[in-house]
Amino acid sequence: MTNHIAGVDEVGRGPLVGDVVTAAVILDPARPIEGLTDSKKLSEKKRQQFAEIIKRDALCWAIGRATPQEIDQLNILHATMLAMTRAVAGLAIQPDFVRVDGNRLPDWPYAAEAVVKGDNLHAEISAASILAKVERDTDMLELHTQYPDYGFAAHKGYPTKAHFAALETYGVLPCYRQSFKPVQAALAAK
Repeated sequence: MTNHIAGVDEVGRGPLVGDVVTAAVILDPARPIEGLTDSKKLSEKKRQQFAEIIKRDALCWAIGRATPQEIDQLNILHATMLAMTRAVAGLAIQPDFVRVDGNRLPDWPYAAEAVVKGDNLHAEISAASILAKVERDTDMLELHTQYPDYGFAAHKGYPTKAHFAALETYGVLPCYRQSFKPVQAALAAK
């Protein structure tokens, strides 16, 4: 019997806006994907290329999300765990074992381990990190199209000087995480 090992990673815990996005991937041992690594070490073009290969060659993959409203309600850590649970539950093949990047595991029924810097150590976590990053970056590009004044294409929602300036000038959109201090400050300044 083949062991189906899923890798799970998240992107978007630090930004002030948008969903926290997770991915779960079970790679096909018969179709190894060379060169997988932490998504942060890859160019945007390389991530896009890998995402297409992963979606084509993996046994299965799924995206999980938690909305800004869920983040505000639960806090970012618990919302991330919820998004991870959703990603694994969305897999077409349920895993025998799950490896999660980081030092915390969701409270779930799967046999699992948390692996610090796992996106550098395990191909399935690298694959998940790439899919989650491409998905969230796509979200930010769509948001940029809707609200070009905010500069989402450049800062991807992270708290940068340019983002703070846009927030101060144009105000808080519904897609912001209102429990985050800089967003609370912008709301209070109105």
